[in-house]
Amino acid sequence: MKKVNIEKTDLKVSRINFGGNVLGWTINEKESFDILDAFVEAGFNFIDTADTYSWWVNGVGGQSETILGNWMKARNNRDKLVIATKVGSQTKEHPNDISKKHILKSVDESLQRLQTDFIDLYYTHFDDNITPVEETLSAYNEIIKAGKVRFIGASNVSTERLEKSFEVAKKNSLPKYVALQPLYNLMERTKYETQYKPLVEKYNLAVMPYYSLASGFLTGKYRSEADLGKSVRGGGLKHYLNDKGFTILDALDTIANKHNSQPATVAIAWQLDHPSITASIVSATSKSQLQTLIDAPSLMLDREDLERLDEVSR
Repeated sequence: MKKVNIEKTDLKVSRINFGGNVLGWTINEKESFDILDAFVEAGFNFIDTADTYSWWVNGVGGQSETILGNWMKARNNRDKLVIATKVGSQTKEHPNDISKKHILKSVDESLQRLQTDFIDLYYTHFDDNITPVEETLSAYNEIIKAGKVRFIGASNVSTERLEKSFEVAKKNSLPKYVALQPLYNLMERTKYETQYKPLVEKYNLAVMPYYSLASGFLTGKYRSEADLGKSVRGGGLKHYLNDKGFTILDALDTIANKHNSQPATVAIAWQLDHPSITASIVSATSKSQLQTLIDAPSLMLDREDLERLDEVSR
């Protein structure tokens, strides 16, 4: 399985980044172990989680990191993996928080749940828009020097605060973000392409989009309001049931049939064709779902396919 290098690091990652939000939420520990086993057996090595997954279930989160930690310990495979987790998201106990105090506390809790000595890539999950960027970056500097974190990334951070972070890091010799985790998929292109992509190019950031399949809409599973009850996530997809959404699904169906593939595989292959995209973050709760993700990096869409998808999603 071909790996790509995250610029300014020695991290070599698979182009599918397994999304760990499902671990302990929509699949239990045994099911999680089975999916993770199949993922690495297929040659992939990049797993993404967060300290607060799934806080909407128990109020505080921690389930995903705990299961991932138990699995790595059971398989003794930590050295073969690139693990990304995040800090700063709200729970029922606190709002978004990227203060130094919260980061220093949270990183130790994540390391304990993951049962590892270090985190490869540590993201600012959500900006609180209050903490000075100097404070956040100084906290990251401290935990990098302590060997707890290797590199840092940003997710839900405004372009203004992201730009400020690079200015402050350069001025004060503090760590710089090496990766961006934005919302980006066939249904939602504008914000990334117009606001974030210029910064990605300016600072040479690796990009790992979340909701690569628009929370499952691009699998073709949800084609009417009646379909929204098919999963716990379905209720949040009603806004995609419109002319644009149906036109995109139509194109995905046609191209999938042409390549004897699946709509989800085509949607991810389209994303991975974009030069600025390093890896797609996608989740699976069954072996069949996982296969559609595994097949994406090797699906070569032709110019006609790509132009059609660009046109219907523009």
